[in-house]
Parts: sequence; structure tokens; C-alpha cells
Amino acid sequence: MIWQENRENAYCEITPAIMALKEQWEEENYIDPQLYADYKVKRGLRDEDGRGVLTGLTRVAEIQSYTVTEDEHIKPTEGVLYYRGIDCREIVRGSEKRGRYTFEEAAYLLLFGKLPNQAQLDDFCGQLASYRTLPTNFFRDIIMKAPPQDLMNTMQRAVLTLACYDDKPNDIGLENVLRQSLQLLSNMPVLAIYAYQAWRYTQGESLFIHVPRPELSTAENFLLMLREDRNYSALEARVLDVALVLHADHGGGNNSTFTNHVVTSSGTDTYSAIAAAMASLKGPRHGGANAKVMAMMEDIETHVSDWQDAEAVAAYLTKILDKDAFDGSGLIYGLGHAVYTMSDPRCEVFRYYVRRLAAAKGREMDLALYENVEREGKRLLMERQGRSAISTNIDFYSGLVYEMLGLPQELYTPLFAVARIAGWSAHRMEELSGGGKLIRPRYECVEGKRDYIPMEER
Repeated sequence: MIWQENRENAYCEITPAIMALKEQWEEENYIDPQLYADYKVKRGLRDEDGRGVLTGLTRVAEIQSYTVTEDEHIKPTEGVLYYRGIDCREIVRGSEKRGRYTFEEAAYLLLFGKLPNQAQLDDFCGQLASYRTLPTNFFRDIIMKAPPQDLMNTMQRAVLTLACYDDKPNDIGLENVLRQSLQLLSNMPVLAIYAYQAWRYTQGESLFIHVPRPELSTAENFLLMLREDRNYSALEARVLDVALVLHADHGGGNNSTFTNHVVTSSGTDTYSAIAAAMASLKGPRHGGANAKVMAMMEDIETHVSDWQDAEAVAAYLTKILDKDAFDGSGLIYGLGHAVYTMSDPRCEVFRYYVRRLAAAKGREMDLALYENVEREGKRLLMERQGRSAISTNIDFYSGLVYEMLGLPQELYTPLFAVARIAGWSAHRMEELSGGGKLIRPRYECVEGKRDYIPMEER
């Protein structure tokens, strides 16, 4: 096949000339890490105490994970994630009582700043349903034209190509950006599933494409389009819906949302801004973390014979921390968070649904291993780091949930984008409406001054 031949040709080859240039680059571009301290560089846009550097204001979402005492010391607290001032846990609990799906309600809240009444929600869902169909032949001409190696790259390309079908792609008036945002919110799950189906086809699997149904929620349509038989249970759709709600936003400072702010501040179009945010999300330090957890857990399952033996689990986790096992990083993935200190509220909500799904699927033993790793891993980390608390990241359990739902790992990060497009859109509109400046931080050049040397003298 053409794409297989292209992957084997010289275009992808690392030649000796490339290696020589790489070595030259390394010789000429080294920066002494001490210089970052000398120049007081806030690496990662973080203060020395770990807090993010304040670069903007938002009304969309807020993370609370600590308080600051009068003498400027950080006091860890239980984590809370607010969507427009409302605890995201209450959004999930409220929908649980009503027995309905709630991602669309959360998206409305993030975009418009208030909870919708029933008529507003019905109208909003109707608009999303009307936008859920891709342009004619889009799957054939765009997604299948260059079959994907990575679904996120394929989705980015598709998002950028959608600009070609837009009569006003560069209009950044709020009404036009809102229209584009709603269309992308509707299109993202379709792009994710269709990219996956195209990828399956390149692996020799049968190709099947299901059209989304307008009366179904985002979570329901995702499972319907994914599965050949279109079947799913109410619990499966409910758990996926909760996952979407909990991933819909995480404040303005997370990497992909900040990327969205930076690119939006240049005045560029919606499709470019969202594609840039997706490029950030693709990174394993951001949206790809749950796949790392899954790989780590598979390694633990292989090397620990008795999953309920706490001492055996702790012994192997010690090897991981000592860089003698798994990937040699010394990390227990899914434990600890860059922002949350004592607890990740999303994980605390998700845990309830993880247990319900594990019971329904007969996966209690798998869940027991996760809980054992969580308990022993946190104990070991607290001992080594001298901390009184370590939070469990939502990524620790999300991979297990997706696996129990039958989602392939190739779809884990795309599913994150399906949820986060709601937050990205809200933050983009906020950045545009604020009339802010072009975001342009300063970098200090530490290269010495030199004279130009003529070619014949080099």
C-alpha cells in the first residue's frame, strides 16, 4: 500500500549527515542549568514554591488546592475544581439525581457562564445535533486520504481542513467564533471515532462508519460510533459522560489551554487556535498521562504474582522508584499532581463510577490492584519526599475506566480533546472579548557576542 511504502522510503531515514548535524547542534547549544537560577528564570512559568506565575484573569474555571498564610507559606488543602464558580462535583451529583447525561450542560455552563434551564439546554443540544454531521465526503477525502499513524495528528489536520469549508474562517467576531466553537464541539467526537476507524482499516481490520444520532448525548454517540453493533449500556454511557464532564476544563493555566490563549492573542482563526491546543494536549506530559499509567499497571501485573499482597506490591513499587523497574524514570504514574496537593477532586468523583463499572464488568480484582498500588505508592512517596499528603491524579483511574469501556488506547487522548474543546472554546472567547495584548514573555539571550568570520577564514 502507498502509505506503507512511504514509511519505508528515505524520507524518514536518519542519515549519517543528520547525525553529524545533531552532534554539532549539541556542541553549540548547551545552556548550563545554573544560568536559569542566576537569571532568576521562572522555568515552566512557575514560582520557586511551585505556584504558577500569574499571567491572566478568567471567569471560566478555578482550581483550589492550597491556601497561603499571612507569612506567605503554602498550606495544602483538599482540591476543588470550579466551573464558573460551581463545584464540578455538584454538577455530576446533580445530574446523577436526575438520571440524565450532563456533559452538554457543563459545556453550556463553561461557554455562557450560567446553568441552562430546560428550554435553553434543549435548544443547545439541538444546535449541537444539527452541527454533528461532517461535510460531504470529508471522511473519504480528508481522513482516509493519508491514513493516520497518530489519531491526534489526524484530528488536527481535520480541524484545520474544516476551515476550508467555512465561508468566514478568519472572522474573529464573537458571534462567528461562537458558531465555529459549537460546530467543533459537535464535530470533535465524530473526528475522533472516524480517525480511529480509518486507523483500524490500515491495520487490516474491517471498516465500518456509523452516523451519529441527533437525539443522543455526546457520550452515547461516542460509544455508538465506536462499536460495530452500536450497543452500549446506560451505565457505560453514564460513566463516559462523567469522564467528559471532569475533563472539560482545568483552569486557564494548563498547558493546552494556555497555548490556546497564546495563539488566540495573536488574532488568528479558531481552527488554528484549537489545532495548536490539540498539539499541546497530545504530549505525554499533558493529555497522554493515562496511557503511561496503563503501561505501568500492565508491568506491575506481570511482575507481581499476588495482586492483593501489599508487601509484594510495595516491593515492586520500590524498584520502580529506584529506577530498577518499568521504564527507568523513577515515577509512579498517576500519583501526585502539578497543582493539587492533597486530593484531585476529579479523581474523588470518578472513584465512585470506577467501582460501579468494575462491579458490573466483573473486574473487582483489577480494581483491587489499582487501589493497592495507589495506597502503597502514596505511602512510599510521602516517606521519600517527607510530605504529609500525595494526591491521586484522575489519570490514575481513567485508563482503567476506558479499558473497561472497550476503548482502545489510541483513543484515550482524542477523548480528552472531545471533552476539553468545551473549555478551550470558553477561554478563546474570553481572550478575544478581553481585548488583551499579544502574549509575549521575555527570553534572555546568554550567547556571547562574536564577530562575523568570512568564509575563506573559517
